[in-house]
Amino acid sequence: MAGEDGNGFMIVGANYRRHEVMAKRDGVWRRLRKMPLFSIALLVVIILGCLMARFLANHDPGKFYLSNLSQPPNSEFFFGTDSLGRDIYSIIWYGGRVSIFIGLLATCVITIIGVTYGCISGMAPEFLDNMMMRAVELAQSIPVLLTVLLIVSIMDTQNVVTLSLLIGSVSWFSLARIVRGEVRQIRRSEYVLASRCMGASFMRVALKHLIPNFVSAIMFVVISSVSTSMSMESTLSFLGFGLPAEVPSWGNMLSLADRALLMNTWWVIVVPGLFLVMTLLSITAIGYYFRSETNKRPSNL
Repeated sequence: MAGEDGNGFMIVGANYRRHEVMAKRDGVWRRLRKMPLFSIALLVVIILGCLMARFLANHDPGKFYLSNLSQPPNSEFFFGTDSLGRDIYSIIWYGGRVSIFIGLLATCVITIIGVTYGCISGMAPEFLDNMMMRAVELAQSIPVLLTVLLIVSIMDTQNVVTLSLLIGSVSWFSLARIVRGEVRQIRRSEYVLASRCMGASFMRVALKHLIPNFVSAIMFVVISSVSTSMSMESTLSFLGFGLPAEVPSWGNMLSLADRALLMNTWWVIVVPGLFLVMTLLSITAIGYYFRSETNKRPSNL
């Protein structure tokens, strides 16, 4: 009797099954050691804290404590107060909800538009594919921040949904190019040709044969889009084009940075900036892990 371990060696002997179990355990342990466990744990803690903001907050995040303006961190206000008298500790958790929601919703928009556009371009005839890609390259040559600022300046007051849709609608170009390249590689595969010959619709071909074959290749871009969208919201809020002041978010908190520097209230900048940076770095580390795992995976073609 013989078995094969994770390294491809044949294990022989009466107790080979026990060796197989040990080899599988070693393989799982090796994969766990390569995962960014600290980043995952930190991101989970931050997300859970935002979800349980109702239980963690010890003050009303929208209330102005006028008798405690610009208070440093103390036993009553754990992270201090801003120049408006709002409790930074409570706003951190409620504002994290908004910032993370914007990142996730904008990423959904980026994924839907980018994957759809890339699949259509990849399956289209040569001349149409060239036209679609030239349009993407032209749009991508314009800085995203400049485009968003131009659109925001002619729109009314933003809310969470409209800002997320706006960020997502101008950030999908890179994903579309990656998807198009993957589709061009697999569109001549036997299973795709057979499905098309049997009369399958474009949607069925995309859902059943195209997307499952390149979903791992785009995971890094999709995950990175969450941090990119959150950074965009923070940048817009810092420039005064983001959410209204009454909507708490990490970006809105950073919009008071200029006043904080003048008043030497460092905690107004450091605390929300630290939470934002930790979240972005954690998401980026997870994205890099998915990219490294994708690069190690052998091609199916």
